[in-house]
Amino acid sequence: MAHHNLQVLPIGISMLMALQPLSLGLAQERSAASEKAAVRAQLLKAHERSATEARLRRDQLRPEPSVSPEELVNLIQQNIKYVFVIYQENRSFDSYFGTFPGANGLYSQPASLTAGFVQTLVNTDGSVGTISPFRIGPSEYAADTDDIDHSHPRTVAKMDVQNGVALMDKFAVTEELKYSPTGNPSIEAKQFGELSMAHEDCDTVPLLWTYADRFVLFDNVFEAMTGPSTPGNLSIIGAQAGQTQWVLHPNENANVPLLVDDDPFWGSPSDKSLNPLPVNPTDYPGYVTSINLTYATLPLSTLLSTADTVTKTDPSAFADLMDVNDDVAFLSKLSQPAVGFGWYQEGFDREASDDNAGPVTASGTHASYITHHNGPQYFGYVANTPALRAQLHGLGDFYTALQNSTLPKSGGVFYVKGGYTNNLRLTPADPDPTVQKNFLGDDDHPAYSDAQISEAMVATTVNAIAASPYWSQCAIIITWDDAEGDYDHVPPPVVNNGPDKLPASFGPRVPLILISPYAKLGHISHEQGSQSSVVKFVDTVFGLPPLATLPDELLARYLGLVEFGQEDLGPQDAITPGVSDLLDAFSTSRLMGLVDPVAPAYATIDESLIMTIPQTSGLGCADLGILPTDQQLGIPNNIPADFNPRPKTNPTPAAPATVAP
Repeated sequence: MAHHNLQVLPIGISMLMALQPLSLGLAQERSAASEKAAVRAQLLKAHERSATEARLRRDQLRPEPSVSPEELVNLIQQNIKYVFVIYQENRSFDSYFGTFPGANGLYSQPASLTAGFVQTLVNTDGSVGTISPFRIGPSEYAADTDDIDHSHPRTVAKMDVQNGVALMDKFAVTEELKYSPTGNPSIEAKQFGELSMAHEDCDTVPLLWTYADRFVLFDNVFEAMTGPSTPGNLSIIGAQAGQTQWVLHPNENANVPLLVDDDPFWGSPSDKSLNPLPVNPTDYPGYVTSINLTYATLPLSTLLSTADTVTKTDPSAFADLMDVNDDVAFLSKLSQPAVGFGWYQEGFDREASDDNAGPVTASGTHASYITHHNGPQYFGYVANTPALRAQLHGLGDFYTALQNSTLPKSGGVFYVKGGYTNNLRLTPADPDPTVQKNFLGDDDHPAYSDAQISEAMVATTVNAIAASPYWSQCAIIITWDDAEGDYDHVPPPVVNNGPDKLPASFGPRVPLILISPYAKLGHISHEQGSQSSVVKFVDTVFGLPPLATLPDELLARYLGLVEFGQEDLGPQDAITPGVSDLLDAFSTSRLMGLVDPVAPAYATIDESLIMTIPQTSGLGCADLGILPTDQQLGIPNNIPADFNPRPKTNPTPAAPATVAP
């Protein structure tokens, strides 16, 4: 017996040893599943909180105290010292939030009352069909789509402005005609036309929908300028793209307003200054270079009483300040100290994603840097004035500033932009090798950025702000620089025309989300605005004189009326009607201390949801507790049979002609 037991014992031990890793693995799986369930439970709890507050507010069971506009501004200035603008790329409102419950979206009204809901699209056999909006998601790898045309002339063509009214009904056919201007359209041309009508929801960008659900979503904010990224990146700091400069120098009408994606002069091969600003080395040869821009922007107006002292250090002051001399004199007479300003853009200097420690001069690598997205770089008074030039940084510098609490103690406005790659080192979920190579960007621009990597950058940034000392006095704005040329059904008002006689302002809607410890929860604001609203909000928070009321800009506005017969040629942060100051986002109860400010945890998204692409984790609408409107209404989702989200990146082989329904 003893001998028998001695033989069984080693067998039992080895079985236990074999089973131990299995048991440990099962325990780890159960623990991971439990953590995952807890994270998703928190998402639903946050959704219920915002939905409850919105319902109580809507039903007047917990109304916000009524205050005068002046009292509201005073409360804002008492509580907000830091404004953070996360400025992404190229999405129309309907393409991202067209099915967000409660927003003015694609299915908020009958199709017959929705501008452009049914559009013409020519089939590859030459027959004429129609197309309507349709949803794409994980099955289509919707996080990675090709870039459609969003140039100034084609944006206007897509809007189809007739007698001053945008009909919004030429998005698909205008895109199609770009690729097949004559004869029957190619399959690529037809697919690009289809792509202009596609939209996504919380199954593709669940983190963005989380912010929209918890805080404030603006559903009536338009492109300030009809065109691509550069005018959008100028408008976000200047509330215009150069209309003032055009009026003051009519002979420059081929160059301003800047409604194209020309690179800035500063840093270009034409810039012969001793220490040029960075430029992506792949830009030249290829990019056209803009002229020096000389109108007033926030980097100038935030100088306030220090304007004269600071700008005197510009060695090219005569040329750089020719159109703002009176502005500088006006600002210098004010008693207010300067307000902080910063522009943090990926690739401007050394980034975590860089493969080598190349120099940070114009001869460096800057592989992730998108030169024409850096709005301040277009202005000589920024490029050549040491104190203003020092306000331009790389993206990684922003997180360092938050971690080390080195932002100005007096507060300020700070812009954050991504680029061609991502510092998180995430890769797309789509296993396609071309997608894996080409879609590493994090600024949300189709053709090189992955939407889920991009929202991960946004979430990382919001989390970093929420974890910093600045949360308690901040407002975070997430918005996009243009609408990508994607279909949006709301006709923009035509505010002014450019030298080409085409509408220059406004363009199609872009999303805008506002996050703050003093924000209303679960609120959708229907106030009309544009990217100029961000400038107007900054003016309000810091008591800046609006750019539109500065002397040189007022003169140009007057000359624009006299010489061109247009009332609104200039900055749109004042005087121009229909530009919200974004104050509707704020809870007077919280501003007055009647209700506690929102805790940073409510704005924080669990890191596990950020670092695992939703396509991989399965995170989506159900986890957020949100049912998009098309699904609420049971509307069929008719994806065209020949649809391809990437007609250029992954071309569809030639096939027999297809006919749209």
